[in-house]
Amino acid sequence: MMRGLWRLTLLELKIFVREPLGVFGTVAVPVVIFVLFGRMFGQPAGNGSPDVPRVVSVDLPVFASVLIALSAVLSLVTIVTIYREGGILKRLRATPLRPYTILTAHVLVKLLFTALTLALMIVAGRRYYPVDADVPLLSFTLALLFTTFAILSMGFLIASLVPTARFAQPIATFILYPMLGISGLFVPVEALPPVLRAVARMLPLTYAVSLLRGIWHGAGWIAHAGDVAVLMVMFLAFTAVSTKVFRWD
Repeated sequence: MMRGLWRLTLLELKIFVREPLGVFGTVAVPVVIFVLFGRMFGQPAGNGSPDVPRVVSVDLPVFASVLIALSAVLSLVTIVTIYREGGILKRLRATPLRPYTILTAHVLVKLLFTALTLALMIVAGRRYYPVDADVPLLSFTLALLFTTFAILSMGFLIASLVPTARFAQPIATFILYPMLGISGLFVPVEALPPVLRAVARMLPLTYAVSLLRGIWHGAGWIAHAGDVAVLMVMFLAFTAVSTKVFRWD
């Protein structure tokens, strides 16, 4: 099973790299946004100042990281629906590989590109973004991979319900990106109207932003055990539902 998973993951990596637009949207867009905003609002790395605006010191890395996760989900939804419409999923299911092996390969590809994009974001932004030496980059990377993993389960649910590849990306974009506005990234969740506040509490992105922001600040995982628990519950719920409704053809 592991050999089949490894070979399928390598194959999916090669296929994904052959699509320039997919690579650009998943890897380049978050990095470009991070560098541009860091250059506009920040200062060269050698002239760091404690008065760097909050949008650069805290919210920009979290915002860019959330974009990485959402780009991975959008890419996943698009690829799964294209594979279904082209009959590729049906043919893969007829192979000795088990269904969860096939789906796990797609998840691993997205997680690998998530880690790559975060690394490029940090390297490319060093000139304009004053990253504090105390920022726990390893812990933040693990938090990003964890939140991406949790949000990908929502992507699988969307991919299970989207009828055709033509509408996959527009529908996924319509569902995912509006969540940014009520996730607590720009406006505190507590300051939202009661209805939006209730909706925000049901979205994985709200807890992803809370976890990423806290880890970037230097808070431990235990301090955000509630966010981790909710994301895990949502992952299990989305996975259970998508397993029931996922269509291979």
